[in-house]
Amino acid sequence: QVHLVESGGGSVQAGGSLRLSCVASGAMFSIKNMGWYRQAPEKQRELVARISDSGRRDYGDFVKGRFTISMDKAKSTSYLQMNNLKPEDTAVYLCAAASDNSGWDYWGQGTQVTVSS
Repeated sequence: QVHLVESGGGSVQAGGSLRLSCVASGAMFSIKNMGWYRQAPEKQRELVARISDSGRRDYGDFVKGRFTISMDKAKSTSYLQMNNLKPEDTAVYLCAAASDNSGWDYWGQGTQVTVSS
């Protein structure tokens, strides 16, 4: 079984920064893609960022240059650097991983990010 564990969440004031980490534990697998999603109460889950093992990146339109995703394939770890956080970024952030392009295979439990004005 593969487990994804997020860390780095917390409470910050608007304009602050956080760096989220997602570490895979348990059975090792070849990672093709990793991604970050977020979900706020009463809102639909949305893509924040994703990255392939070749380094291709995609971001949600709302990021507007504030966030950066990276991946260390050898460590089965992804990172999300979040700068200039806004109150509307408040949500549970979830990590996902995939071994191919057919869909996400694994999800983490999520880490809470709260941004106050």
